[in-house]
Amino acid sequence: MEIQTVGVVGLGNMGLGIAATLARAGFVVLGTDISVARRVPAEAAGVRFHEALTEVLRGADCLVFSLPYARDVEAVVTAPGGLLDRRDRKVVVIDTSTSDPGTSRRLAARLSEAGHGLLDAPVSGGPSGAADGTLTMMIGGADEDLAAAHPVVEAMSAKAIHVGPSGAGNIAKLVNNMLVAAHLVTTGEAMRLSEAAGLPAEAVLKVVNAATGRSAISEAMYPRWVLPGSFDSGFSAGLMRKDVGLAADLARDTGARLPLSAEVARIWAETRGSIADADDFTRMADYRTERKY
Repeated sequence: MEIQTVGVVGLGNMGLGIAATLARAGFVVLGTDISVARRVPAEAAGVRFHEALTEVLRGADCLVFSLPYARDVEAVVTAPGGLLDRRDRKVVVIDTSTSDPGTSRRLAARLSEAGHGLLDAPVSGGPSGAADGTLTMMIGGADEDLAAAHPVVEAMSAKAIHVGPSGAGNIAKLVNNMLVAAHLVTTGEAMRLSEAAGLPAEAVLKVVNAATGRSAISEAMYPRWVLPGSFDSGFSAGLMRKDVGLAADLARDTGARLPLSAEVARIWAETRGSIADADDFTRMADYRTERKY
C-alpha cells in the first residue's frame, strides 16, 4: 500500500529533524509531542502538528516513533482508540527509539495480531543526521514490513542495515552504544595521559587518528565538540546512561560476563555528580577535567 502520510510521534532533537526530512521528501507529515511548544518549530518545518496523539495514530499511513524510553513506546502503541483499533490498512511503525529487545518483540507481536508491523530501528548520526536524512539505521523486524516501509526508511537514512528479526535492531544499538560509552571514557583518559606527559591533546590526536587507536570519538566528536569545549552534540548524558543500563540488563539476562563493560557502566552511573543527566554526553571525554570514579 502506498505511503503518502507519515506520522511522527516525539518531536525532540531527533524527531523534529526526522519529521522535517520527511516533509522535504514529499510526504505529508503529521507530528505530535507532549510539549505543545514544539508546534512552532514543527509547523515551520512543514509538519502538521496535532496535540491529540490519536489523530496522528489514526491518520498516518506509516508511523515513526522518536521517544526516550521503552515505556513511552509501549504507551503510544497501546493508546486507547489508537493504532491497535485501526483496521483500515496495515500500518508499519518505525521505532527509532533505543529500547530493550524484549519490549520490541512483545509489541511487534501485539501489532501483528492487529494487522500492523513494527520495525525496531534505532539510529546513529545525531540531530544533524536526522535533519539531513543521513542517519544510519539498524533494523530488526520482518522482511515484508521493511519492504512496506522502504520509502520512509530511504528518506530518513544514508545507511539502513537489516540485522535480523524483531529485537535485533535494539541489540545492535545497545552493542554500539556500549562501545561508544567505553570509548568516551578511554579516549578522555588517553588525552589526559598525553597532556600530563607534556604532549597536547591536539597533537596526539593527529597520531591516534592516523593509527589504530582511532574511533568516532577521536575522529569526529573530539574536533567538533570536545576540543572547542562546546559540548553540544544534542545527545544527553542521561540518555547514554539509559542505554548503558539497557546493555547491562541485556548482559545479565543473557548470562554474558562483561567485566570491562560492567566497569564502564559503573563509571557512567557514578559520575552523575560531575556530569548531570541534562549535560551533553561528550563531556565524559573531557580530558581537562579529572573525574572521580
